[in-house]
Order: sequence, then structure tokens, then C-alpha cells
Amino acid sequence: MPSPMQTYEIESLDQEGRGIARRDGKTIFIAGALTGEVVTASVYRKRPSYEQANVQSVLHASSQRVTPQCINFGNCGGCSLQHLDARTQVAAKQRVLEDNLWHIGKVRAEHMLPPIHGPSWGYRRRARMTARYVIKKGGSLIGFHEKRSSFVADMQSCEVLPPHISRLLPLLRELVGGLSIRERLPQIEVACGDSADVLVLRVLDAPSDADKVLLRAFADAQGVHLYLQPKGPETAYPFWPEAPADLYYTLPEFGIRMPFFPTEFTQVNHEVNKVLVHRAVMLLAPRAGERIADMFCGIGNFSLPIARSGAHVTGVEGSASLVGRAGENAAYNGLSGRAAYRTMNLFEINADSFAALSAPGRFDRMLIDPPRDGAAELVKSLVAAPPARIVYVSCNPATLARDASILVHEQGYRLSAAGVVNMFPHTAHVESIAVFDQA
Repeated sequence: MPSPMQTYEIESLDQEGRGIARRDGKTIFIAGALTGEVVTASVYRKRPSYEQANVQSVLHASSQRVTPQCINFGNCGGCSLQHLDARTQVAAKQRVLEDNLWHIGKVRAEHMLPPIHGPSWGYRRRARMTARYVIKKGGSLIGFHEKRSSFVADMQSCEVLPPHISRLLPLLRELVGGLSIRERLPQIEVACGDSADVLVLRVLDAPSDADKVLLRAFADAQGVHLYLQPKGPETAYPFWPEAPADLYYTLPEFGIRMPFFPTEFTQVNHEVNKVLVHRAVMLLAPRAGERIADMFCGIGNFSLPIARSGAHVTGVEGSASLVGRAGENAAYNGLSGRAAYRTMNLFEINADSFAALSAPGRFDRMLIDPPRDGAAELVKSLVAAPPARIVYVSCNPATLARDASILVHEQGYRLSAAGVVNMFPHTAHVESIAVFDQA
């Protein structure tokens, strides 16, 4: 039986964009509430020290509250902050970063960098959407999951997808609903480049001849490339057109064109990525002839712009396929002479293996861009040959704070600067960049 509604005063926002209130010694996390508001809310989960609730009505609204642009907001789990002014979203993320650095890492940045932000709508060039055939809903659903649910949101559009991809949602529902394998097609991945758009269909069964006719007609009519993925991401292949898509993004400031495969990791927000790369290279300040390490290098997003400075870059990545792609991209951009790549599991690196990697001597500077788990083993290993400066690009402020603690309190670095990167507007996801210098 749901709890009766109660009135709450919101003190602040948590890391997921929920309002925080206090009552009877408990913390109450209220989805849809903003700092300074008075709201009524209904509790849906109770624990000994906290409760979770949904806002029901706003009795006193924040001046930063805005009308969500997307009709799916509140049901779709893709966005959590559309009701908050875009600039205030960025300020809230900056506070999350600072709070994590202090409360987890016991460090403070000597200088806070200006936030990096870009377009708030139509920015998402990569997306992984669920497909599900639901008879009670009238057929196939294509979209993100509902909030706190495995159900698929009933979406006809999406404001954070590029408009030309958003308009395909109802057409994709019709397409999938007409396939014989509609109940064996659980996912559609979107990958947009500067000159081509790819939809990767995860197919648990091979499409029939009749299905193939429908798929080809859809690709031709909508001007997209369809790939089929029978198993893991590496099994995706071009279905129609049969030739691989000319999929790439550019970093014009550095004269870089970056080809990528549809299921390879790239940043979702190309415009913000351009600014992020500029900021990272500026902060790293590589000089011609220096030895630079790019850890968790991916397909070369940072290492190739660094190599343009005349420095010699060693890119290190755990995925052999990404290392291969990075090497191809170096050759494509005429940078093979200044960028070399190694396959290594950076989650298992130690002082000895790092010393061997950096030999002879040490790396002058290092860029680290790890996944959400961070780079604890890597930063512990630097005692063997510490670089003078580290630029750390993070997608998780908690693991950045943990690693910052190691670098500052154990390795003797200063946290010279830090700031947020609003890679995912309207979500609580916090990307950031930090600079560490030897003390």
C-alpha cells in the first residue's frame, strides 16, 4: 500500500538529480524536486536510513524550474533533469564534482576550470535503444527504458537524439512490427557520423527473405545504413547498403578525421567532444619531441591531436580491436611516425610493468581517460616513473576523487585544476577533467 503524501522542503540535489529532504532522522530522495522547493511527494521505497519518493505537486517552485521540452520526460528513464534550467544543471554538476573530490578524496582543486558545455538538444550521436514487441501496446516499442523499470517507454520522438534520428522512431516501430523476427530483435544501436548514420539491429535469429526486402526498402527510403549484429558487438556487419558506411567524426582544430566502427566507443556528444579535446590538449601542453602517454586511448581521440603538436605519443588500451583502429587512424591522418599503440590491461598494471612500458626513461606527460571504474592501479603504478603532469578525463566523479586521493596523498602530486564537462545535458551524468602536477 503506497504511503500517504507528505510535504517536504528540498535542501539540495543528489548525484542523480533528485531533491534531498530530511525528516525524522532520515534522508528523503525525491525525484522531480529541485533545491529550495516545497513539494508533496509519495514514498515508494523505505529503508532504515533513507526513503525514495516521487514528487506529486510543487507548492513552491524554484526560479530555476522550467517546462520539460520532451513529452516523454517523467516516464522515460533517459533524462532526469529537463525540469531544471540548463545553466543550473551545469552548476549542480560542478558542485557534485567538488563534493566528491572533498568527501571521497579529501582534496580540493587549486583552480576550478570554466565548465565545458554545448548544445542542450539533439546532441546524442550514439544511443542504444531497446526494441520489444508488446501486443497490449499495439505492436513494437522502440526507445529507452522507463524510469526504474525494464519496460520500454512508449516513445514517438526523443529530444536529445538528432532530429533526423528522432523522426525515425515511429517508422522503426512500424518496420520492426512487420518483421517475422520482431520478437527476436531486442536492441537497436544508433551511431551517427559527420556524413553517415548507422542503425545496428541486434538479431537473435536471421531475418527471412521477406524481412530482408523490408529492411532494404527502409534503408533506401530513410538514407541510413543498416548493420546486423547476430552476437557480440564485434559481429556487426553491413547489411544494406552492403558496403561499409563512411562513418567518421572530425576534430577540425587539429586537422583530424576519425573513422570508427558503429559499435566502437566514441563520445556521444561530438560538439562537446571538440571542446573537450581542445581543453585537454591545452592543459596537457605537449611540446615537440616530448614523450606522452595516452592511457585508455580508445580509437585515438586524444592521442592523435596530441601527436599534431610534434610530441611522440604512446597510446595504451585493453582492447586489441581498438588498438588496431587507433593505429589505422594514425596512418589515415599521417601520424604513424608520432603515435604508436600498445595493448595492455591497465586494470592489472603495476610499478614494474609501468616502468617497462615507459622505458627508456619516463613519460614527460600523461593523459588518462578511463571508464567508470577509474584508474586506481594505474595511478598507483606511477611511483616507478612519475610524469610531470597528468590530465585526467573522467566519466565518474567518485572514482576520479578516489584516484585523486592516491595521486595527491600517496604520489605527491598537486590537484592544480578541475572542472565539469556537460557531455550529457538533462541527465545527472557528470564528466570532468582534472590536472595533476608534481609538487
